[in-house]
Amino acid sequence: MDTFSAHRHGDDSMTLSPPHTAVLVVDMMNDFCAEGGAMVLPGSERLVPPQNAVIRAVRGTGGVVAFIKDTHRPQARREREFLKRTPHCIEGSWGAEVIDPLDRRPGDIEIVKRRYSGFFNTDLDLSLKDMVVDTLIVVGVVTNICVRSTVHDAFFNGYRAIVPEDCVAATGPREQESSLYDIGTHFGLVTTSEAVVRALREGVAVENRITA
Repeated sequence: MDTFSAHRHGDDSMTLSPPHTAVLVVDMMNDFCAEGGAMVLPGSERLVPPQNAVIRAVRGTGGVVAFIKDTHRPQARREREFLKRTPHCIEGSWGAEVIDPLDRRPGDIEIVKRRYSGFFNTDLDLSLKDMVVDTLIVVGVVTNICVRSTVHDAFFNGYRAIVPEDCVAATGPREQESSLYDIGTHFGLVTTSEAVVRALREGVAVENRITA
């Protein structure tokens, strides 16, 4: 029993207003999710169908679809991520493009990031505020690094954050469980893609699957 996280306050459910909701698709890039990529996450292909279901539901109900793209300049002499990780997602390369199976449309927005979080030194916050968005559905890879960093910053910037557990994947089962637990108890709400789609289309509340 996690007695610290058990000290909870407030409702563990959310009702969504579709026009004020955005889905952030984090780092579903060729280098991470396609055969031949620089550092492919095994099993990431299973994320595509539930992610597409959420993307289409958000778009179809008047919300915002944003693809967050990890991208690094080849000229960088001190690239912070490359101090610990294999070089990846080099600007202009195939590896830095979003994978083809995801449903993308001309009206979607793209945000280039240089660090793990989609908010750090990008115009994501400004763009979302201009679109009057207050609720974020965060999907992508990997749960314990870029997804988690983005959810943290979403919370710090005042957004409601929702993570469908079948739309994210971590570097391992332990990391997936721990990251989703921390998100559900301290930073947002963890649910499923099916629950998100129902909430957007039918107006029902999304319930948090994480309990301390």
